[in-house]
Amino acid sequence: MPLIPGNPIDVYVGSRIRLRRLMLGMSQTKLADQLGVTFQQVQKYEKGANRVGASRLQHIADVLKVPISFFFENGGEPEKEGGLGEAQDVAGFVSTKEGMELNRAFFAITDTKVRQSIVALTKSLASSMGGAEDDQRRRSTGDELHADHARGADA
Repeated sequence: MPLIPGNPIDVYVGSRIRLRRLMLGMSQTKLADQLGVTFQQVQKYEKGANRVGASRLQHIADVLKVPISFFFENGGEPEKEGGLGEAQDVAGFVSTKEGMELNRAFFAITDTKVRQSIVALTKSLASSMGGAEDDQRRRSTGDELHADHARGADA
């Protein structure tokens, strides 16, 4: 019997649960213990294989210390072109060792200007290493400065 993919909204909400859990450095087992379910159940929630009921979602939000609206950014609708879009990308990155280290180090920086400088540096590095896909994304977001940099116009 073929595996039937979950409802896109259930998958999206699950990816947001995973994202927040990873942001807190919490294991699936610890979240499961606090919810009174098995870690396998948490896995199913995070993959969107099992739908999260309203009262369970409220409990998850309380444990993860976020409002329920956190799980429905973009109105709960996944981005159309990229499937789960940015939430899945971020969750995937944060689940890596480098992602966790970078996330923790960045949040330890309290100076807003330093944080903004790091973001600008990271964008610059990414655009200088990117290809045509990055140029297309920059054009669609109107980020002319980074597009010019990528084309070498500021050299």
